[in-house]
Amino acid sequence: MTDDNTDQNLPHKVDPGADPHSGLLGRGVQALGIVFALGILCSAFILIFEVFMRYLFNSPTIWAHETVIFLNAMAFVFGGLYVASRNAHIRVVLIYDTLSKPVRRWFNIGISLVCLVATSFFVWAAWQGVQRAIFTPSGDLRFETSGSAWNPPTPGLLKVFLLIILVVMSIQFLIFVISYFMDKEA
Repeated sequence: MTDDNTDQNLPHKVDPGADPHSGLLGRGVQALGIVFALGILCSAFILIFEVFMRYLFNSPTIWAHETVIFLNAMAFVFGGLYVASRNAHIRVVLIYDTLSKPVRRWFNIGISLVCLVATSFFVWAAWQGVQRAIFTPSGDLRFETSGSAWNPPTPGLLKVFLLIILVVMSIQFLIFVISYFMDKEA
């Protein structure tokens, strides 16, 4: 006896993955995405653990909430690079979809160039934040901490991670510019 509501009867949507124009970097970013997805899953388990510890054993943790915030912030920051590698960022499709292929190619080059310039400015701004977050005024290495009872260096680590992601995102947009320019059929 078969059930009519099995997965076999549902249309399956194939995940397109990284945009072909994103190159090897885009495929690497797509593969790395699972790590951050697992981080979100891990944060859910941490919150469940915290609820049990707090309400069943009356022994709350001092690390759970900050860990969850850190894991989700990392996933959120990585999400921008992930979307960029899929070339799935926001567009005004009302205009974009009406363009002919040659004009769309030049729009893709222009959009990628604008994104490259914007992320390059963000790299500079992120570096300014990283300098304050990981160095003391005398130049010694000391990561910014949260100031809580646990006091982890997660704010400093997150700022460094943001800088790295923005650098990689700038490289990704440069790859898009080159790829669209070289591909006359894009």
